[in-house]
Amino acid sequence: MREEYEMICRKYYKQIYLFLLKLCKKSDLAEELTQETFYQAILSLDRFSGNSDIFTYLAAIAKHTYYKYLRKNKNSLDSISIDDIISTPESTETDPLYLCEKACEELTVRNAVEKLPKKYRDAVLYRIYADMSFKQVADAMGITENSAKMLFSRAKKKLMEVLKNEHDL
Repeated sequence: MREEYEMICRKYYKQIYLFLLKLCKKSDLAEELTQETFYQAILSLDRFSGNSDIFTYLAAIAKHTYYKYLRKNKNSLDSISIDDIISTPESTETDPLYLCEKACEELTVRNAVEKLPKKYRDAVLYRIYADMSFKQVADAMGITENSAKMLFSRAKKKLMEVLKNEHDL
């Protein structure tokens, strides 16, 4: 059992850490939450039915560990800023006009994503930021794969509507 756990840690630690880092934006906190995720996984391993792959199981624990941290620190789940989820890759572009346009685009998208219902935000979080397949998203959310596809599709549609109606994009 110990060897199996160590193999799981070696294989998925970095993925879970990067997922949590995208959520909290703090490397120390991401490290702490990653360790807590694997600790919780050990405690609940007997409840892992094997119906999903182990990464899906760990990502769900990681998300819940992050939400538990927010509650414990008196942060509302509803007040999670999309800034905690969306990150823009660093660019070597130095043109001020380009950088200003990119910042405006990013702010517009963040505001639109903040308006999504929680289940849509979760689908986007899992699909885009944890890089999960629709099957993994479905397993993590406790829904069917088709429902996961539908939620993600509806989230994209709602985003486009918000961007079109409010920002004339």
